[in-house]
Order: sequence, then structure tokens, then C-alpha cells
Amino acid sequence: MKKRKSKAPAKMLTEVELELMSYVWRLKEATVNDIIASLPEDRKLAYTSISTILRILEQKNVLDSRKEGRGHVYFAKLQKDKYETDLLQSLVTKVFDGAPLSLARRLIQESDMTEADIKELRTILNERLR
Repeated sequence: MKKRKSKAPAKMLTEVELELMSYVWRLKEATVNDIIASLPEDRKLAYTSISTILRILEQKNVLDSRKEGRGHVYFAKLQKDKYETDLLQSLVTKVFDGAPLSLARRLIQESDMTEADIKELRTILNERLR
């Protein structure tokens, strides 16, 4: 089986960085207070912790910000679909020996895909074959 060389993501995000990026991606632009308001009630993160993580994401060149009033408004420089693609390529390379089919097979066999999910997957595959 031919192995594909893939480029690893430029910046792998930690679990909490990815959590905060998810809010920024969803909101398009966010302040620390916007993120705090979006957190589930059982998820407690201090204002200063969120602010620090957002600044780290800026240093990683994943976020950018603009000054607004006394605070900052953050927005993504790294788009979600790009991160998803990079992360999947890295996973295929590191875990599935460069074989995307192995990842797809595992996902299909081990996940709780509904009949609708399977039909949509079939449609995607049929389109790819054309």
C-alpha cells in the first residue's frame, strides 16, 4: 500500500486551546466575556485563564485580535476546516501508517453511524468516484 507523505499541522492545539478555539470559530469573533458566557455552567474557567490561553493562541499565530475599548476581540487566523484537515492528515500518518482507508474503515466499523449517516457517506463516495 502506497504511503502518502503529509504535512503535520503547523500548530497542534492542546485540549483547552482547542476548546476555546471552538468557541471562537462558532462565534466568528469573541471577547473573553463572550467565551465565559458560552461555557457550560459546569465548566469553570477564570477570566485570566481564558485571556492567557487566547494570548498563547495569538503567539501560535492561530488567532488575531483587535483592541476594542478596554479589551480585545479575538478572531481566527486558522480556519476550522484547515485545522480539521491538518489534524486528520497527521492522524492518518501517525496512527494509521499513512493509509486513509484504515482510518475510514475504523471509523465506519466502530462508530454509531445512523442509517442516514451511511446513506450520506455513500452519496459522498459516489460523488468522489465520478
